[in-house]
Amino acid sequence: MSQHRAAGNRVTPGNAARKTGASRHSAKHRVARRNTPSSTQIVGLTAALAAAAGAVGFSHSALSSPTQANTAVNLAAASLDNGNLSGITTARIQARQLATRDSSRVALAGNDTNKKQAAAAALAKARAAKLNATNNLTAKRATALLAAKKAEAKKLRESMNRCEMMISGYHITATFGQGGSRWARTHTGTDFAAPTGTPIRSVMRGVVIFADWAGPYGRQVQVRHADGTVTWYNHMNKFSVSVGETVMAGDQVGAVGSTGNVTGPHLHFEVRPDGGDPINPIPWLRSHCGLNP
Repeated sequence: MSQHRAAGNRVTPGNAARKTGASRHSAKHRVARRNTPSSTQIVGLTAALAAAAGAVGFSHSALSSPTQANTAVNLAAASLDNGNLSGITTARIQARQLATRDSSRVALAGNDTNKKQAAAAALAKARAAKLNATNNLTAKRATALLAAKKAEAKKLRESMNRCEMMISGYHITATFGQGGSRWARTHTGTDFAAPTGTPIRSVMRGVVIFADWAGPYGRQVQVRHADGTVTWYNHMNKFSVSVGETVMAGDQVGAVGSTGNVTGPHLHFEVRPDGGDPINPIPWLRSHCGLNP
């Protein structure tokens, strides 16, 4: 038996090889046991991943900012083996953190766009209101200006001193004081020849005191003015006014004709201060009315 033990204890090439192989096999198992995660580490890793996913989800609700979400992920990662995570786990956590930041940037950009759109809409509304107010003010000013012009025109029209030329498109064919076979005595007015039907207007504001046939004067209208002067309009083919009517300067009283003692259509115009004897109409028109026939 001693020989068998000795033989068993003897080192032979075969025994040495077997022992070396057994040692290597035991070392591999020991290394494998050291590198294989324990059940506690696996549970911790699972918890870390769940915490990371929860942090990412909470970053839009329970957590107030992406920074807080990232902090939660980092804390969860640090709870495993003093922060030593595998490369895959770290990459996943970083990818989720990046997604959280990108989502936050999109939300901020959307908010910024909404603010800009709201500001632009408010500015457009303010400009429209300002334009509307300006248009209303312009319309009011135009209305007021038109009313003022109408009032001024009415005032001017009703002015006692305003004068208008009695006729247009005329030429003078006879003057005051002129003599000849056409008149029984010297000419008592000024003749303004014009086509039949040409309007004849009152030279000043006044009241019609006569509108009828007047012998050699034909159809005649007489107008008394504020200072008592009476103007005569003769040889008309028709009347446009009646006795008692108030006329303004420029109002039509009749039309050119050839009634009475005439050789052609014309207006025979006379001026009689206080209704008395006639005076030369041309100087009166110039001095009294500023008209220069």
